[in-house]
Amino acid sequence: MSKSSKKKQSAEVSTKESADNTQPAPTSSGSGRRPGYKAKTPEERRLAHKEGIIKTAVAAIIGIIAGIIANLQLGVADDPTIKWYVIMMFIVGLSFYVMKFSFPIFKIKAKEFGFKDWFYVEFIVIDFCLVTWTLLLN
Repeated sequence: MSKSSKKKQSAEVSTKESADNTQPAPTSSGSGRRPGYKAKTPEERRLAHKEGIIKTAVAAIIGIIAGIIANLQLGVADDPTIKWYVIMMFIVGLSFYVMKFSFPIFKIKAKEFGFKDWFYVEFIVIDFCLVTWTLLLN
């Protein structure tokens, strides 16, 4: 067999294999988007932006309250039996449940949160708690 006949034969085999494949090929709209990506409407984008602001604001307020309480209860925390990371883990656990039950009040579906969402809001809580506690100590 010559090289050209091998190419023709492999081309025929590949077209038969692709014909057997029943999944449609992804189409490109030419806009550079990934196939299967649904563009959000302006209303959906506005709603997602509003939810993001509310999530951040609630987490920040809870963090500020946690920092004030930590300062009132512990102050400088000179007690060597209480470690600061234990306090932070207690705040993370408590703020998780506070946010889980307070988000529905603001019409945010906490049941749809993934790991990334919870990590984001807990980071905001810890960040604001530590900043508030530090400012009150000075």
